[in-house]
Amino acid sequence: MADTAPASQTLSRGIRILEVLADARGPLSIDEIAAAIGVHRSIAYRLLRTLEDHRLVGRDAAGAVSLGARMAALAAGVAQDLQAEALPELTDIANELGMTAFLAVLDGEDCITLASIEPRHAVASVAQRPGARHPVTVGAPGKAILMQLTPAEWPADAAAGVRAEVEASRAHGYTTSHDEVIPTVQSVAVPLALRGQRPAAIAVVHVATSVEDAAIAERLERSASAIREALEG
Repeated sequence: MADTAPASQTLSRGIRILEVLADARGPLSIDEIAAAIGVHRSIAYRLLRTLEDHRLVGRDAAGAVSLGARMAALAAGVAQDLQAEALPELTDIANELGMTAFLAVLDGEDCITLASIEPRHAVASVAQRPGARHPVTVGAPGKAILMQLTPAEWPADAAAGVRAEVEASRAHGYTTSHDEVIPTVQSVAVPLALRGQRPAAIAVVHVATSVEDAAIAERLERSASAIREALEG
């Protein structure tokens, strides 16, 4: 018999807070969080206290809220083998190109960052927080993931222009984006298709570089091939 029990509103709101914090570019106030999930400040405060008790969120001296250390431990258990193989490759990419390198996977109709590495010696780099998500139809890693899906698996509201762009990207095997997810930020991504895994992509983000997109994509593809070989033999 189908489960007809109502969904937990409290649990749903708590999860929504974690999603809002993951998408944020910095700590948020309680008022900002309350507005984002559409509840009174007092309700948001009670939810945050529970999340804080479990170390899923933390607050700084000014009371601003961000994801807690426990979230990193939970995230490390997701696609553990994939992350273990990807992290050394991401580190090499980040330090070689001087760009933030990251692994993204398909989650429903979203592209979610699973792991990221910032370059060690770069003067400035773009942060790409693990857990950050955006629609899969936006940004280079999302489009690299779409390259691996059949038309029937695409989001129903995908624009014709995005479909045409992804189809054109198949010819050279990588995708790019400019100012789509973060203003002024550019991205290059390659597909990472693995047996038994959700569609994924390896990508970099940067503000400006003299390195051509094709050269970046070639470097990303070498790491993607290494990860596939390690996981699939």
